[in-house]
Amino acid sequence: MLRALPLSLVAFTLSGCITYTQADTAEPRTEAPAFTGAVSAADPRAQAAGEEILARGGSATDAAIAVMLALTVVEPQSSGIGGGGFLVRGEAGGSVTTFDGRETAPSGATPDWFLSETGELPPFIDSVRSGLSVGVPGNIALAAKAHAAHGRLDWATLFEPAIRLAREGFRINPRLNTSLESAKNRAAFSAEGRALFFDAEGAALPVGTLVRNEALAKTFEALAARGPEAFYAGEIAQALATTIAADTPRDGAMTYADIASYEAKERDAVCTPYREYRICSMGPPTSGGVAVQQILGQLERFDLAALGADNPVTWHLFLEAQRLAYADREIYLADSDFVSVPVAGLLEPTYLAERSALISPDRSLADPQAGKPRGAPLALADGDESVEHGTSHFAVIDSARTMVSYTSTVEGPFGSGLMVAGFYLNNELTDFSRSPQVDGRLVANRVEGGKRPRSSMSPTVVYDPEGQPFMVVGAAGGSTIPVTTARAIIGAIDFGLSAEGSLGLPFTMAFGSRVLLEEGTWLETSAEAFRALGHEDLIIRAAPIKGGALLHGAGEWQSARDPRLVGQLELP
Repeated sequence: MLRALPLSLVAFTLSGCITYTQADTAEPRTEAPAFTGAVSAADPRAQAAGEEILARGGSATDAAIAVMLALTVVEPQSSGIGGGGFLVRGEAGGSVTTFDGRETAPSGATPDWFLSETGELPPFIDSVRSGLSVGVPGNIALAAKAHAAHGRLDWATLFEPAIRLAREGFRINPRLNTSLESAKNRAAFSAEGRALFFDAEGAALPVGTLVRNEALAKTFEALAARGPEAFYAGEIAQALATTIAADTPRDGAMTYADIASYEAKERDAVCTPYREYRICSMGPPTSGGVAVQQILGQLERFDLAALGADNPVTWHLFLEAQRLAYADREIYLADSDFVSVPVAGLLEPTYLAERSALISPDRSLADPQAGKPRGAPLALADGDESVEHGTSHFAVIDSARTMVSYTSTVEGPFGSGLMVAGFYLNNELTDFSRSPQVDGRLVANRVEGGKRPRSSMSPTVVYDPEGQPFMVVGAAGGSTIPVTTARAIIGAIDFGLSAEGSLGLPFTMAFGSRVLLEEGTWLETSAEAFRALGHEDLIIRAAPIKGGALLHGAGEWQSARDPRLVGQLELP
C-alpha cells in the first residue's frame, strides 16, 4: 500500500519509474491520499459522477458508465441511454479490449429505407426528424457487457449520481440553452421534451433554471434494479417500439423483437505505433480509429516537432494526411459484420508509406483518391454523416492505471427529437448512406436490417515508449472526430503540450477541396500561406469540435476538456 507519498510521486511509483524511501525524521508523517484516478468529461457534473465512483473504489469502467448515465441527464442534446457508443479499455500491462454499443437498424430496413415512394431522396432533416432515423439504442447493453467483465462496484451503485441529478434537479447551463434554441425543432418535437425544457409560450428555459426529470429518474431506478432487461424487454422496450413505429412512414418499422434482440459486442482493438508510442482505438463499424491511425502513420516520416506547432507547413501536412485517410474511409469503412473491411491492409506500414509518399511539403494534392490496400473489396462506402454536436467523449483512469476511453452519442442535437421515459432517442441511422447506390454500384454503408451505421467516433488510449499508460483521448463532432483526436495526439507527442494545450490547438480540416481554418486563431491570419500551398478554397469559421483527454505529464495525470467550452458550462 502506498503511504505518505506526494500525489505527484504516486503516479511515478505506480509505473515503476522510481522508488521512495522515507528517511528517519523527528517530524510526524501525514498520510497523503492514494491515487484513485482521474476523469475528463464535457460537463463538470457528469465528471463529478465519475470521480465519485472512483472514490468509492470503482473501476475505470464503473466510472465511465456513471459518466454516461449522468450525461443523459445534464447533456441530453449530445448523448445518453437513447443512443449508443464505443468503449476502449487499456490495462496498465498493455492489454486492450473494445466494446461496440453502436445502434442497429430494424430488421425490416432495406437499402431504400430513406428513399421516397418515387425513389427520390428527401431533404436530410426530413430523414432525421422521423422514426426512420432511430436505431436500437446500444449504450445500456454496452454498459452491462463492460461492467460484467470489468466492474468492481455493484451495477445499481453506478446509477446513484444520475438518479440524484434527475430527481433533485440540475440547472441549465449556457451550452444547453444554446442547443435548445438552435435545435428547437428536435428538442421541442415531443410533448415530453417541451414540458421539460420550454415554457408555456414555447421559449427555451433560461440559463440557471432548475430542471427535474422524474421520468428519467424512474427509468434509471428500473435499470438499476433489473439490469439491461428493464431496457430491452418489458414496458420501456414496448414504449420504444411503439413510439418509433408510430413516426415511421413506411413498412419495416422497428419492433419489440428488434429491441429485445439487440447485442453489444466485444471487438478487436486496432493498434499501431507512432514515434515509439502505441496508439489503440476502435475498429469497425466506426471508421474513426482507422482514420486516426492512418493520419498519424502517414505523418510519421515528417519531423513535425522541428517544424513546430505554429507553422503552416505542419498543418498543411496534417491536411494532406487527412484527405488521403478520408478518401480510403469513404470507400472501405462500414459494419464489418456485413461488409469485408480491409483494416489490416489499410494500416500496413508499407501501404501507409505508399500513401505518405503522395504528400508534398510544398504543394497540395489536386485530387486525392482512395488507395488499394491488401484485401480491398469492390464495394463503395459513401455516407451522409454530418458535422453535428450530438456526441460526447469522456475519459477515465483508475487506481490500477486502467484507461477507459468512451464516446457516446445520439447523433444530431437531441437526436430524432422523439422522447421516451425521460430520454431522447437517437437519429443514428442517418449515418448510413441514404442513397444505396453510387454509379449503379451498391455502397458498403447502405442500410440493411440489423446493420450498424458507419461512425467517426474515435475513443483512443495511448501507451508511451516504455509501454506505460500515457493518454486517454477522443472527441465529439461527427466527421471531425478523427481529425480532432489525431491533432490532440500530435500535440502531446510531437509538441509536448499539456492535455489542455493539446485539445486547444487551432483546428483545421479538409472537406474535399475546401479547407476550414479556425477563426480567431493564427490559422486565420495565415490564410495566404495556406493558399500558397494549394489550399485555395478556404472557410474561416468556428471549430465544430469538442474534445476531452487525460494525459500523464510532469509526474501526474492531467484532466482537461476542450478549452473552447469555457463560458458554455458556467452557471450564474
